[in-house]
Amino acid sequence: MHKIKLGIISFFIFLELISLQAFEKKQYEYIPYQKLNQKEKQFLDSVQYYAFKYFLYEINPDNSLVKDRSTDDSPITIAACGFALPVWAIGTERGWISRKEAADKTLRMLRFFFYSEQSSDTLSTGYQGFYYHFLNYHTGKREWNCELSSIDSGLLFAGIIFAKNYYNKNTRIEKEIRSLTDKILKRINWDFFKMPPNSKYPYSINMGWHPENNEYNSLGWVGYNEALFLYVIAAGLGMKDVEKGFQTWMKHYDWREPYQGFGHLAFPPLFGHQYSHIFIDFRNLADDTLRTRGIDFFENSRRATYVQRFYAIDNPLNWKGYDSLTWGLTACDGPGDKFNYNGKKFYGYAGRGTSGPDLVFFDDGTIAPTATGGSIPFAPEICIPTLMSMYERFKEKGIWKKYGFVDAFNLTVNWFDDEFLGIDQGPIVLMIENYRNGFVWKYFMKDKIIQDGLKKLNIKRLK
Repeated sequence: MHKIKLGIISFFIFLELISLQAFEKKQYEYIPYQKLNQKEKQFLDSVQYYAFKYFLYEINPDNSLVKDRSTDDSPITIAACGFALPVWAIGTERGWISRKEAADKTLRMLRFFFYSEQSSDTLSTGYQGFYYHFLNYHTGKREWNCELSSIDSGLLFAGIIFAKNYYNKNTRIEKEIRSLTDKILKRINWDFFKMPPNSKYPYSINMGWHPENNEYNSLGWVGYNEALFLYVIAAGLGMKDVEKGFQTWMKHYDWREPYQGFGHLAFPPLFGHQYSHIFIDFRNLADDTLRTRGIDFFENSRRATYVQRFYAIDNPLNWKGYDSLTWGLTACDGPGDKFNYNGKKFYGYAGRGTSGPDLVFFDDGTIAPTATGGSIPFAPEICIPTLMSMYERFKEKGIWKKYGFVDAFNLTVNWFDDEFLGIDQGPIVLMIENYRNGFVWKYFMKDKIIQDGLKKLNIKRLK
């Protein structure tokens, strides 16, 4: 009798294990857009439309330049300008604005960037074909003594490359758009940002430059981060020794496996796993290093997204609210040090992130909806339920306002942001559309600049 009982118990344990394995498999199963239910599709439509409105109303109407954030005194950020170009095109495809309105906005922006001052003057708009990170809203000139930024210029250039391919009609406006995109891209002096061969990061792309004393940043873009696309564009536009620079980039990769089966190139803030993928379709594409790991760049971002969810479930710092439906760390606003208590430190804007419990940046309990919203194409099966759950639970508390999800919130101190950032609203719009139909990828990937750049860096099909 005893043996029979043990057999029955063992049988049910076996069934439980089988059920658990089936549940885990279902949990990790990728869900294409076509298999979403109507409620999920309507939710994504709403999230996308509200975020899209940022790029209608938080711009300078005279030149279409996009504000850094939704405050009245905000300067322009050129990265958000780069996002705006495909965002407006999405508005056309979705029926939110006409193609003419999108083209008019695009042309005004391109005219500004082409005809604005390019010089070493401390109050110019750009230099050597690149542009300053922040520009004054009214004058369009350098703001805050900021850097001439390679990465933010790169995001602008990416948007310009998209516009070059999307606006393909034979109208006066669209022909001028194509002409200006060519002129802007051809005048970039990539060698200006090439780090010397005897530097710490030989031949890599320098992060920035200040006109005061001709001062370069001491760092190059190396290791895995948001600058992957920058090397592709630079290579496609003929930067000298870019292959050597990309070798330096790869030498600084940090491969980690914080959770079994989720080894990936680490970079804690999720935006670093999103920005390049907004424009380049990295599905089944890998560089020399990733090929040895047997995964492509898209899978790398998928794993990075899952790692953040696992981290929130573990919640090693015991922040309030972290769980399987409340997660997502990236660069974002925060409550600030006025909320500090009992040795707990809270930050304002910071590059929050995690690549597992052993690699964490500025985790103070602050969650950014753009972290999950911008990762929807990588892992919709966990990102969409998370966004829907956060909306339902916290919409009355302040997570949802005029442009949709606010930039960030913190349940530990019951703080919800009042502001929106262009570089965080943009990825939400763009990645939802890529998930829906690959729209941005379609027009960006057809450009010869991108195809040449991928080939030169030996980024090719994994299989």
